[in-house]
Amino acid sequence: MYPNRTSVLAAAALWAAAATLVAGCGGDSSRTSDAAASPPAGGCPAVLVRAKEAVERAERTGLSWNGPTTGPEAVPDKVIVYVAQTMTNPGVAGVAKGVREAAAAIGWRVRVIDGDGTPAGIQAALSQAVTLKPSGIVIGGFDPLLTAQQTARAAAAGIALIGWHAVDSPGPSTSPRLFTNVTTKVEEVARVSADWVIARSDGNAGVVVFTDDSIPFARNKSELIKRQLATCPGVTLLATENIPIPDASQRTPRQVSSLLSRFRSRWTHSVAINDLYFADAAPALLAAGRPGEGPPFNIGAGDGDPSAFQRINSRRFQAATVPEPLAQQGWQIVDEFNRAFAGRPASGYVAPAHVVTAENSGGATSWDPRGYQEAYQSIWRGE
Repeated sequence: MYPNRTSVLAAAALWAAAATLVAGCGGDSSRTSDAAASPPAGGCPAVLVRAKEAVERAERTGLSWNGPTTGPEAVPDKVIVYVAQTMTNPGVAGVAKGVREAAAAIGWRVRVIDGDGTPAGIQAALSQAVTLKPSGIVIGGFDPLLTAQQTARAAAAGIALIGWHAVDSPGPSTSPRLFTNVTTKVEEVARVSADWVIARSDGNAGVVVFTDDSIPFARNKSELIKRQLATCPGVTLLATENIPIPDASQRTPRQVSSLLSRFRSRWTHSVAINDLYFADAAPALLAAGRPGEGPPFNIGAGDGDPSAFQRINSRRFQAATVPEPLAQQGWQIVDEFNRAFAGRPASGYVAPAHVVTAENSGGATSWDPRGYQEAYQSIWRGE
C-alpha cells in the first residue's frame, strides 16, 4: 500500500528539481535566490482558477462526520503508551490529548513518554515503552526507521504499533510494520496550502518555505508544496529554510530577520510544514515593522494548534492553516487499536484537508469536526 521510502525521497528530489527549473530557485537556506526577480504580471490564469476552486472547497465548514460508524465493540482492560517525538510539537501534543480523552471513554489506561526531539531521546523513550509491555504503542510523529531495534522488539513481544505522522501515507504499513498510520494525506495538505498562496496572491507571489529535513514526513511535505507552487510561473520560490523543530525558537527569529533584509518587499507569502514556525517568526516580523495582517501572508501546512488559531483569529502574523483534526485523530488511534485487538482490519479512514482562516474559524482554537466522539462511542458500545 505504501511506496518504497527510497523511491519517495527520490521522487521528492525530482520534484524539487522541477520546482527549481520552473520557479527559478529552491533548496535549503544555503541555496536561495538573492537575485530572484519580482513575479511577472499575469501570473497563471488557468492554474489560478483551479487553485481558487480547491481552496473554496477546503474552507467549507459544518460538514457531517464522514468517518467510521461501524466496528468492533470495546475490548476491555488495555494499556497504551504514547511515545512522542517531542511534546513541544503542538501537533504531537494535541494528538496525545485526544488519545487520553478517547482512552478514558473506552476504559483504557494511557501513559505518555516524551522523546524530547532527539534521536537518542526517542530511542530511549521507545525502549522504555517496550519494557512496560503495554497492549499498544503509538509512534507519535517520528520515523520508525530511527527506532528499528526498538520497534523490532515491540513486534517480537506482540505489541501493536500505530503511527501518527510516522510514515508518508495513511493506512497500514509493512515496512516499517504498523497496524496503521493516522494522518491526513500529505499530498492534499501540501497541494491546498500551495493553492492558497496561488489563490491569495492572484498568481503572483514571492514565497519562503519553512521545513524540518530531519523528519522524512516533513521533508516530503515541503517538496510537495514546492512542486505545487511551481505550477504557477508567477510564483517565485525565494528560499527554503531548513530549521529542525526542536531548534525553531532559537533559529527562526534570526533566519526571519535575515530573510527580511535580503528579500524585503519581494517576500510576500510563506508556507511552513508546522504552524509553530510563525509563532517564532512573529517577534522578528514585529521588530521589522511588518504589519500583523501581512505581508508576508503566512499559512501553516499543519498542525493547527491553538496558538495558530489565535494568531489567525487576531490577524497577527498568520493568515491561514491547514490543520490536522488533532483530537479526532487521537480518537481514531484508539479506535484503530480496538480494531487491532479485536482481530479486525484498520478502518481506512483519512480526514480530508481543511483550510482555516479568520473568516471561517468562528473564533475556535482548533479544528474539531463534529460527530466523531458520538460515532466512536456508539461503535464501542456495540450500538
